[in-house]
Amino acid sequence: MENDLQELFYSTFGIETNELFFAPGRINLIGEHTDYNGGHVFPAAITIGTYGAVRKRTDQVIRFYSENFSELGIIEVSLTDLTYKKADDWTNYPKGMIQYLIEAGHTIDQGMDLLFWGTIPNGAGLSSSASIELLMGVILNDLFDLGLSMMDLVKTGKRVENQFIGVNSGIMDQFAIGMGKRDQAILLDTNTLDYELVPAEFGDYVIVIMNTNKRRELADSKYNERRAECELALSHLQTALPINTLGELTEDLFEKNKEMIADEVLIKRAKHAVTENQRTIKAKNALSDNDLTYFGQLVNASHASLKDDYEVTGIELDTLVMAAQKQPGVLGARMTGAGFGGCAIALVKETELEPFIEQVGKVYKEKIGYSADFYIANVDDGARKL
Repeated sequence: MENDLQELFYSTFGIETNELFFAPGRINLIGEHTDYNGGHVFPAAITIGTYGAVRKRTDQVIRFYSENFSELGIIEVSLTDLTYKKADDWTNYPKGMIQYLIEAGHTIDQGMDLLFWGTIPNGAGLSSSASIELLMGVILNDLFDLGLSMMDLVKTGKRVENQFIGVNSGIMDQFAIGMGKRDQAILLDTNTLDYELVPAEFGDYVIVIMNTNKRRELADSKYNERRAECELALSHLQTALPINTLGELTEDLFEKNKEMIADEVLIKRAKHAVTENQRTIKAKNALSDNDLTYFGQLVNASHASLKDDYEVTGIELDTLVMAAQKQPGVLGARMTGAGFGGCAIALVKETELEPFIEQVGKVYKEKIGYSADFYIANVDDGARKL
C-alpha cells in the first residue's frame, strides 16, 4: 500500500514524498447511541482506514486529492480562507482541523499537497469522517511539530464534526480512532472520558463486518432527532432525579421513574439509552472473563433494543442481522454505527466463515434486491505516521 501511495502522489502532484500516515476506521462492539447520553461505549480501531501522503509547499496553497473521489480532481484552497464551503465537499473535514488548530494558536504557516486514500467504504458507518479528521490531525502535528497530545487531536476532531460540519455527534469515533490499540477494545465512559483497554481476543471467532451498501448520511439522518428526544426525556426525569445524563441511571431506577416522562415514544428512547449502557458494562466484563457466549447474547440484545426501542435499524440492517443470527457458529450480531443503513457486525466461528458469507449474502440479495459486502476486521492501532 505504501508504494502505491507514493506512486499515486507522484502521478497526482508531480513530486515525490515519503511522508505517509494512516488513521483507522472503527467498529463499536456494543454501546450504540449511548455516547451523547453520558453512557459507556466499547469501540475498537480496525485495519480498514484512511491513508495519507503529504508534502509541504512554500506558498499558502493547499491542494487536496482523494483517490476515493477521483472524479472531483484536485480541490485547491488557501490557508487564508478555510471557511466551510459545500462546494469543497469531503475536504471540509481536513479544512476544519487546520482551521481550528490555527485558531487555537498553533503555527501552520505553509501550504501542502495532500493525498488521501481510504479503504473504508463511503457511507458505511465505519466512521470515515472521523478517520479523515484524525489523519489530518496527526499529519499537521508531525509536519509542523505542534507537540499536541492525541487527546488534543481527538477533541479537535469532535469539534470539527459538531461545529464545522454541523453533526451533533459524541466523542466515540474520534476517541477510538485516535486512542486505539492493536487487539484491544476501549471501554470509554463518555461522561468523564475515563477509559480502560480490554483485550479483544475472540479465540476461534472473527469479527465480520457486513455492509448493507445502503449509504447513510449522518447529517441528514434522524440522528439529531433521536438526540433531541433523549434530551427531552432526560429533562422530564430531572424534575425529580438529581441526574445530568441518562447514563447515570440503573435499569431499576429508570423503571421506577419512567412514568415521569409521560410519552411512550420518549420512554422507549430513554429505555434504550439506559439499558444499552448497562449492556455495555456487562459486555466488557464478559470479554474480560472470556465468556464469549454471554458477550454474544448481549450483542443480540443490543440490536433488538436498537430496532424496537430506538428505531434506527431499517429493513436492510434487520435483514442482515436476523440472517446472521440464524447461521451456525455465530455468537451474536448487531448493527454498528448510527444506523439507517451502513454496517452490522457478527462474531463468527472462523471454520464457518465461507458458508456464513454465502448464506447471509443470499438471504440479503433475495430480500433487498442487491448485494451486501463482507469484510474481516482486525483490531488495530490508532492514527499514526507510517
